[in-house]
Amino acid sequence: MASPADFNLSQGEGGRTALITGDWTAVLMGEANERLESAIGGASDVTIDLSQVGRCDTAGAYGLLKAASLAKSPPKFVARPELTRLLELVDRAVKTEPTRIVERPALYQLFDRIGRGVIHLGYEAFDTMVFFGHLLVATGRAIANPRRVRWAACFALAERAGLDAIPIVMLTTFFIGAVVGLLGANLLTTFGAQVFVVELIGVAVLREFNVLITALLLAGRSASSFAAEIGSMKMNQEIDAMQVLGIDAFDALVFPRFFALLMTIPLLVFAATLAGLAGGLVVAWSQLGLGPVFFFQQLVDNVGPKQFWVGMSKAPVLAVIIAGIGCRQGMEVGGDVESLGRRVTSAVVHAIFATILIDAVFAVIYMKLNI
Repeated sequence: MASPADFNLSQGEGGRTALITGDWTAVLMGEANERLESAIGGASDVTIDLSQVGRCDTAGAYGLLKAASLAKSPPKFVARPELTRLLELVDRAVKTEPTRIVERPALYQLFDRIGRGVIHLGYEAFDTMVFFGHLLVATGRAIANPRRVRWAACFALAERAGLDAIPIVMLTTFFIGAVVGLLGANLLTTFGAQVFVVELIGVAVLREFNVLITALLLAGRSASSFAAEIGSMKMNQEIDAMQVLGIDAFDALVFPRFFALLMTIPLLVFAATLAGLAGGLVVAWSQLGLGPVFFFQQLVDNVGPKQFWVGMSKAPVLAVIIAGIGCRQGMEVGGDVESLGRRVTSAVVHAIFATILIDAVFAVIYMKLNI
């Protein structure tokens, strides 16, 4: 039964003895420690007997040590072993010097952040190579033994992550094609060369905007979805349970998403091409009077299928990058919701940045090859 903290002070031949009783805890200590300070403050040859103490926590131990520090000479403690260890622990904590806050110059902090960022970038690059290496092994296993692939999951993800995006992809590229047509009509009409609007629309849509807009929409739509799905499973320890059962998470989770995006992105790019050309055709027909027959004849004669295949060649690479980034960020999720949100955001940002960077690299390569 709990009893309030108290003490009895007696005078003997060997000096004063303070018999401590009751529970010396933060709740029951009250003002007993202050009265003890007044009783033994400035006294010498003091013995503090803790044999009758019930419970004692760090607050009670601190009160006893503070009262003992006011004595003229260090008191002698008589206590059970567990109380002795508690007093020693609190005494070391009290005597520990606080950590000094070092004020760094602003320039030092700037270079410190830059250095940490470079190191973090190196770790990220290494982890990315490890992830893609594991994905390559999983792909090799799937090619060697197609029966181990979860085809139901692959086709379900292809429908949800790829085919369901056709409406938004076509609508977006339709307006992109219309905007390119309007800009070309306004600019080329000034020079009396409005007939070249068809070539401008054809090259822009077939070579760049069809695959770029599709990849950007998939980066925001599918990469975030992959990261959230896998990250949620990581938070709930479902991936750990799969590993205990002997199921490779790459075979069950990463490869189906990679295969689904790789399989559907050519269809999405083709649909985006048709929609972009339709948007340009609407503008050329309504603003410049260039009919559909003339429009498509100009495309065949002056643009040709080469531009379409140049744009289509980028699609598999962008599919691999988008699926890989989304799945990798999901696999890196920790055990809290903040980590999930941070990784989903990183998946979208990294996928968009990688899409634009790879498109620029392809543009430089094709320029060097004169394609």
